[in-house]
Amino acid sequence: MLGRKYLEEIKKLCNKVETTQLENINRAAEVIADVIINNNTLHVFGTGHSHIFAEEMFYRAGGLVIVNPILEPALMLHDGAMKSTRMERLHGYAAILAEEHRIAAGDVIIIASNSGRNVVPIEMAQVCKNLGVTVIALTSVAHSNAVTSRHHKGKKLIDLADIVIDNCGVYGDAILEVERLRSKTGPTSTVMGALIVNMILVEVVEKLLDKGFEPPIFISANVEGGDAHDRDLIEKYRDQYRCL
Repeated sequence: MLGRKYLEEIKKLCNKVETTQLENINRAAEVIADVIINNNTLHVFGTGHSHIFAEEMFYRAGGLVIVNPILEPALMLHDGAMKSTRMERLHGYAAILAEEHRIAAGDVIIIASNSGRNVVPIEMAQVCKNLGVTVIALTSVAHSNAVTSRHHKGKKLIDLADIVIDNCGVYGDAILEVERLRSKTGPTSTVMGALIVNMILVEVVEKLLDKGFEPPIFISANVEGGDAHDRDLIEKYRDQYRCL
């Protein structure tokens, strides 16, 4: 049963994250908590399927209100899959997005890219570092180490990030080899990435509480009182967080 085999492989990756990535997850959470206390902004960015993590951290029951997701339609799949692939290799695009989203010194950004080789995530990291922004990379180190950069300067995301968190996936993302099938199946980067960003989230919440700061947390709009609770938070932070 391939479903069970896939589950077993995901469990192995979860164990690997637990044994190898907790220190960097903790470092990332500490940086984010300090940024929030200082009234700066947490940005989350990815292209292609990696944009999912910006959505996962935004406007989410149990999630922080104070998150700016950078969701650029041309870099997402619903506006044309092949178009998004071409756009994420375009030099100069990241600087436009950084300006549009008012990324500024003292902020922090999570940049997700499984391969870490495409131009826009790499340039976003460089632009942010130039601005004085802390860069957290969510990537597959194994995949990144197996490929060359598509950026003209030869850098990859792991070369530019202040903190690298490995999703522990394999080269090519898909993990299951199946008899009679020429290519592997069973991608892991989304499952593991969602796990990791939520591990970061709850660590941030704990650190904020330890520092005497009550984190603004959404509750589900589908529970009693959810609409009113969330509406008050949105009104408080709408000017700072454009997507609210």
